[in-house]
Amino acid sequence: MPDDSEVAPPGVNINVPHSARIYDYWLGGKDNFAVDRAVGEAMMKAIPGMRYMAGENRKFVHRAANFLVDKERIGQFLDIGTGIPTRPNLHEVAQKIEPTARVVYVDNDPIVLVHARALMISSEDGRSEYISADIRDPASILNDPVLKDTLDFTQPIGLTLIAILMLLADEDDPWDKVATLRDRMPSGSCLAITHPTADFNPAEVGAAVDAATGAGMTLVVRSKEEVQRFFGDWELLDPGLVPVSAWRPDEPVAEPEAAYYWSGVARKP
Repeated sequence: MPDDSEVAPPGVNINVPHSARIYDYWLGGKDNFAVDRAVGEAMMKAIPGMRYMAGENRKFVHRAANFLVDKERIGQFLDIGTGIPTRPNLHEVAQKIEPTARVVYVDNDPIVLVHARALMISSEDGRSEYISADIRDPASILNDPVLKDTLDFTQPIGLTLIAILMLLADEDDPWDKVATLRDRMPSGSCLAITHPTADFNPAEVGAAVDAATGAGMTLVVRSKEEVQRFFGDWELLDPGLVPVSAWRPDEPVAEPEAAYYWSGVARKP
């Protein structure tokens, strides 16, 4: 039940939990509601390290963006499943290295749209835009005029799918959705993915999934092999598909499997 003091922004249902707002709660944000906090707490009870995991997932975004701009020379990004802005955002990380970098963010939560307009302000030389769309309909994303106006599909693109594919059930065929996106990316593009898994701690993750699904959410954890399928025939870059804390860490990680996510970056031939 919502707190009596909570007021729903236009288009936002505060009676139903939303993954972006739950994630915001784990990261210490304030853009969440009682229903989100209740589910977030239930999942934290199942996985005591949930806030640590959310933080590690966020750190991966920063490291991957740095790598793609600095090493792969990618200057434009398509970020699907953006979530509520948390600084530094992807475009801020990219534009710190390459001021002309361009980023298109995609999400389907109205509250994300409100914050995107206020907080996702590009550098003077670069550009950042937002599309309200759903990964379940990749064609609507790829054909959006804002996307076509912002990104140059003759040059490599960084496609980032961070903790979003877990929201698609197997019946939605998320592998086909990702394949549609991959097919439209130019040669030299890179795909970055993080995805929760039960491979490292089946009991804790199973209890967290039960808490989420019991609240009416879709939350699917997948094995390493299932996550690897999302990359298709693209070349996985070193260090391959690894726990999220172990992907090119800034310093050695004592327990990389303490964050229950697989992560990887692959390049299109």
